[in-house]
Amino acid sequence: MRNTLGGETSPYLLQHKDNPVHWQAWGEAALALAKAEDKPILLSIGYAACHWCHVMAHESFENSPTAALMNELFVNIKVDREERPDIDAIYMNALHLLGQQGGWPLTMFLTPAGEPFWGGTYFPPESRWGRPGFPDVLRQIHTIYKTQGEKIAQNKTLLLDALRRMAEPDDATDAIEPSDQLFAEAADRALEHVDRLDGGLNGAPKFPQPAIFEFLWRAHLRSGRSDLADAVTVTLDRMCQGGIYDHLGGGFARYSTDAIWLVPHFEKMLYDNAELIALLTDVWRVTRNPLYAARVGETVAWLEREMIAENGAFAASLDADSEGEEGLFYVWSEAEIDGVLGDRAPLFKRIYDVTAAGNWEGKTILNRRAAPAPLSASDEAILAQTRADLLAQRASRVRPGFDDKVLADWNGLMIAALAEAGATFGEPRWIERAQQAFAAIVRDLGASGRLLHSFRRGQARHHGLLDDYANMTRAAIVLYEVTADPQYLATAEAWVEVVERHYRDRDHGGYFYTADDAETLIARTRSAVDNAIPSGNGVLAIVLAKLYFSTGKAVYRDRAAGILGAFGGAMRRNFLAVPTLFNAFDTLTRAVQVVIVARPPEADAFRAAAFAATPPARAIMTLASTSALPPVHPAHGKTAGAGATAFVCVGETCSLPLMAPDALAEALRPDRIRAF
Repeated sequence: MRNTLGGETSPYLLQHKDNPVHWQAWGEAALALAKAEDKPILLSIGYAACHWCHVMAHESFENSPTAALMNELFVNIKVDREERPDIDAIYMNALHLLGQQGGWPLTMFLTPAGEPFWGGTYFPPESRWGRPGFPDVLRQIHTIYKTQGEKIAQNKTLLLDALRRMAEPDDATDAIEPSDQLFAEAADRALEHVDRLDGGLNGAPKFPQPAIFEFLWRAHLRSGRSDLADAVTVTLDRMCQGGIYDHLGGGFARYSTDAIWLVPHFEKMLYDNAELIALLTDVWRVTRNPLYAARVGETVAWLEREMIAENGAFAASLDADSEGEEGLFYVWSEAEIDGVLGDRAPLFKRIYDVTAAGNWEGKTILNRRAAPAPLSASDEAILAQTRADLLAQRASRVRPGFDDKVLADWNGLMIAALAEAGATFGEPRWIERAQQAFAAIVRDLGASGRLLHSFRRGQARHHGLLDDYANMTRAAIVLYEVTADPQYLATAEAWVEVVERHYRDRDHGGYFYTADDAETLIARTRSAVDNAIPSGNGVLAIVLAKLYFSTGKAVYRDRAAGILGAFGGAMRRNFLAVPTLFNAFDTLTRAVQVVIVARPPEADAFRAAAFAATPPARAIMTLASTSALPPVHPAHGKTAGAGATAFVCVGETCSLPLMAPDALAEALRPDRIRAF
């Protein structure tokens, strides 16, 4: 028995390679060891940027007596939830079935066959805060395992049955078809949960929840209702000026621990920033709010400066901690600000909430909550220079940990967001960066036409998951819309056929999280619930709808409708959990199709106009002639003008030929689209 994590590639697993705990990586060897030793398994799941994972590691896993107890009583398995989200999903579901609140580190106790029978999250080293001490838990669980086999068997049987049922429809009502009425009702009900003063959903902690606010924005675009728009813009305004945003370096932290977006949990995740770039871009197209454009640009600058991985794709995350302290890299004292800025400090301190007492544990989290309005051009120029000077000074600090692994699903989110933002804001470099990342994923994780999930240090690992295919296919379609390169469309079509072949639930509809030829786990997950990232089933429904509009192949429309039908009951019962399904319904039933009949460079100007104005439910095609459109397309065969021409179509109705980019932009105004 020894710690075997030194041979892994995951930064999170490597953080634990020197623990005195005899950690094993997940796999047949670890399970076989548990069977041979007749020991229960202690499964610990976390991720590199997880603050409480670090706390438990320092308190327990680096503690020799505690480690000795773990080694004596258990076979200890460590899993990176980002590298193996399929494993994490199963055992997090099991924890929820035990009636406990989820979170990381996830601490589960399993039989040698990997069957869960009890669990929790963080355990302190001794009893406190109403939580039992970890050594006491270890002893008690081991005693129960050895002396109460009947109780263990009952628990595991109940959990396994429940886990398997979670992949099935609850009852026949799950087969209902979503409708415009259900869409509108869900938007009204979601609005009831929004904090109208500070944005986000009511209460604390506050997560950005981009999919929910994208849904509300789409509902606004459909209806024109200002209350729906306000829910989204207030949320974005407060986040963009709050402490959850890094005002020096760009990028958003994972969530706010309070209800006012002031105190973040300081880790920065690739997926949050991808989703927020996309949402800010969507809302900017209508509001033209310069704050949103600024935050997109600053966040992309952070991405390019700090988040490029070894192969040119995007890295996973930055830690919350540095030098063993949460947020230390990001917070300031008044004396530090004065020392860097000198006579410019008073203006900066007034605008960014810097005081001698600080606003968090004696330090200051920079924010503009109390001074969100733009100042004069000269004062804003001074502030821009002070931010640059402070960023340069901050660069000399010990940096937070960097998880540089490349995940296909998270990269798909960022590639799509970056390409759209580049096309919307006229930044060709962003589009090129998105293309480079896409090429890196195809090269390094696209083995034999199948996607793998994770890449680091030259090694691609683990079968691709539904989310990998859904998000990378969406990225391919966005790149097709942005560049008109048909190879991206061909790649998208190839990937959805892999999904159809290996992930389809042929009994209940929708798609499983794992492939039929992937590692066999104790349950095969099937869900449309959005978690940290949008659900694979929801994104896939959007992808299939857009493929239908681009190719005219009815099979894609039918598959998209099939997903919505399979999870229709969930949309009715649990609307806040499945906003991406509603976004997919919007795309399938109300997409704005923009057909550009032109060649470069005229086509580029029309595409720029389209991306600067189209709603999120859209499909953009650039063709040499309308006769190249699928025969079922409403613009097929329409007569174009003598020069570059565009058509805007919704449903079966198309606009007259639009002969200039400005005319296209005018036709894409929300009120004009609602009139179709």
